[in-house]
Amino acid sequence: MRAPDFWHRDAGLLAFVLAPLGWIYAAATARRLAKGGAYRAPVPVICIGNINIGGTGKTPTAIAMAEALIAMNAKPHFVSRGYGGSLQGPIQVQDGQHKASETGDEPLLLAGFAPTWVAKDRAAGVKAAVQAGADVIILDDGFQNPAVVKDLNVVVVDATRGFGNGRVIPAGPLREPAQVGLARADLVVCIGAHPPHKRPLEFGVPTVRGQLSPLRTGMAWKDMPVLAFAGIGNPQKFFDTLSAAGAKLIHAEALSDHQPLTTALMTRLEAEAKLRRAQMVTTEKDAVRLPDAFRAKVLTFPVRLVLHDWKPLHAALAKIGFQPSKS
Repeated sequence: MRAPDFWHRDAGLLAFVLAPLGWIYAAATARRLAKGGAYRAPVPVICIGNINIGGTGKTPTAIAMAEALIAMNAKPHFVSRGYGGSLQGPIQVQDGQHKASETGDEPLLLAGFAPTWVAKDRAAGVKAAVQAGADVIILDDGFQNPAVVKDLNVVVVDATRGFGNGRVIPAGPLREPAQVGLARADLVVCIGAHPPHKRPLEFGVPTVRGQLSPLRTGMAWKDMPVLAFAGIGNPQKFFDTLSAAGAKLIHAEALSDHQPLTTALMTRLEAEAKLRRAQMVTTEKDAVRLPDAFRAKVLTFPVRLVLHDWKPLHAALAKIGFQPSKS
C-alpha cells in the first residue's frame, strides 16, 4: 500500500470525512492495549516500534540497537511477527534455508546481525528466544500489541514526514493519536532532516536524532547511472539517500511496501536498465526478495543508522541493566 497524499497535508476534505473511522480505529487500538494477560519475560524486552504506518526506519534502528547491545557483551535475539511470511513459528530464521515468502523480508535481513525468531504469537517467540540463550529481546514492531510486556519502548519517527496530518488511519498515517503513543514511549529515535520551513519536531520524551548513511563497502557510487527500485514504506527516502551518495538516478521505481519481486517485474526492470544503460540497485530489505536469477544482476545499497548523540540511547539501556563497555 502507498500512502495517500492527503495523509501528509495539514487540511483536506477527504481526511475530514474519514476522521470518524480514524476515531473508531484509535478506540479499537486503545481497547486492545488495555487488555491484561501480557507475558512478562525473564529478560529485558526492547520494542522498536512506531506510531505511523509504513517506513520510519524501524529496521535500521533495530540493527543499531542490536549492535549497541552486542558491544555491551549482551546476547540479543530479534523476535518478529514476520509480516508477509507464511510461517507461524516460533522458528529461528536460518540464512540459506528460509525465503522471504516464509519469514517476511525484515527477519531475513535481521538474521545477519543477531539470532532472529519469527512467531505470529509474539509471546511464544520470546519464550523460544530466551530458551535458546537470549539475555535481551528486541521486538521488531509490536508497539501497539499487548502480548508481551516491554521494558523499553523505542518509537521511531521520520523527521521529514513527522506525524503527517496528525490523524489516525484511514484519515491519516497514524496507528493511534501521537500523544497517546508518545505517552508510552521511553525513547524516540528521530531519523532524517526536518523540512527547512518547519520547526524541528519535539516529543516530550528523551530523543536521539540521526540519519541513514551508506555503509562503506568500497563501491564507487559517484556518477554511477542507476535504475533504483524499492518496495519499502518510504521509497523516496531510499532514492534520496542514493542520490546523496552521488549516484546518477536514471529511473526510480517506487513499489508497494513488501511488494513481491516477481520474475515478470524484474524482467521489465532489467530491460529498462539495459535500454538506459543503468545498473539496477535496491535496498537490503528488498534484496532478500529477489528471484535467484536476478541476485547477481542487482546491486544492494546498504545503509546504517548514524546517531548524532548516543547518550540518550545509552541512558535508556542503563535503566534496564546494560552499560557501555569500559574496555
